[in-house]
This record gives sequence, C-alpha cells and structure tokens, in this order.
Amino acid sequence: MKKERFLSALSLTLLLTSLSAVAQVQQSVDPIAEVTAAGWMSAYPDGKFHGDVVLSRAELASILVKAFQLNRRQALAEPIQLQDVPKTHWAYNDIQTVLRNGIMAGYREGRFFPEQRVTRAEAFSIIAQAHGVFQFPEDTVSQILSAYPDAAEIPVWARKSMATALYEGFVNLQADQQIAPLAPMTRQDVAHALSVYLRRQQAPADLPWPASPL
Repeated sequence: MKKERFLSALSLTLLLTSLSAVAQVQQSVDPIAEVTAAGWMSAYPDGKFHGDVVLSRAELASILVKAFQLNRRQALAEPIQLQDVPKTHWAYNDIQTVLRNGIMAGYREGRFFPEQRVTRAEAFSIIAQAHGVFQFPEDTVSQILSAYPDAAEIPVWARKSMATALYEGFVNLQADQQIAPLAPMTRQDVAHALSVYLRRQQAPADLPWPASPL
C-alpha cells in the first residue's frame, strides 16, 4: 500500500512538472500563425484574425473537422435530423460529421443551436473528446484540477475532459492560473489549443509531454 501511494505521488509530481514544461514551451510560439498556416482557421475578409471574437457551436464544429480530420473517421452512416440545421446551412456537413462521430452532441427536440456561444469548459472538453479523452481515475482528475483555483466552477460532466485538456496543455490559462471555465471561448483560445495539438503531432519527440497518461 505504501509503495502504491509512493508511485501515485511520484506520478502526480511528474505530471505537474510536465505541465509546467509545456507552458514554458508554449510561450515561444505564435498560435495564430501556426493554425492559419495549417489551414485550420483563417483571417476575416479584412485580413485580421480577431482573436477576441467568441466562437459559435457551428464554427467550432467546422474547425474541429479540419484539425482532427474527422471526415476520415468511421462514423454513423445515417444523417442526424436537426430542426435548426437545414441542409442549406453553411456548416451542415461539418455539424453532421461531429455529431455522427460523437465529438459533439445535439440538444433535446433535435436541435443543435449552431449560433449558440460556447463556454471554455464546453469547448476544451469537446477538443479533448476529438483528441481522445484519457481515462484518468477520479483521484487523478481531482489532483490535476486541484492546481487551479477556479476548478470548482467546472461542470461535473466536463471534469474528466478538462483534466485531459489541462494535461495536454490545450488550455491557455488566465491570470493566477485561472481556467475561467464559464467564460466564452474565443478564437484565440481555440488557436492556442490547436497549435499545441499541431506541434505535438509534428514533433512529439521534441516536446516535454509525458509519453503516456498516468
């Protein structure tokens, strides 16, 4: 039992050390330049990125399909009927893709609410879902989240996904290590998360992430 507690404490120490190292690496890159170069996000017609613009559910769906190549994954064959996303909607195909892959979910009465704003807790959880949520035991989830002063604001349903997002370095923390889970998700927030994902895909051996989850 003592040995198991020692290994658990050692694993948590390594995890927190890795998170600190990831944060240091992230400070030296330009997330917007990376994701726009990859074609995952783009500037507005005026040539500016407008990172402070809040993301809608439809916009997030469209970005996720590009970044995680969701259209190449095996998904449900039949289209999902939605009352508020007709086939003429600009993001119809992308919304169908995220729904049929189980990356995003609809609401009651067959609605998706494509123009609804996304919170940081929801968006980071969805990104973690697209990436692959680690099946951390609840004790590890609690330990990871305990490092952040506003972790109690994370909805219960998002705790495990947010633990993965934080472990991977997807979350751009606010002042004083604040997650700000209930704040709206901006384009800058998404650019940060996707740039971390992109760099890990391109050169995993050169980054200080752990080789596997605890």
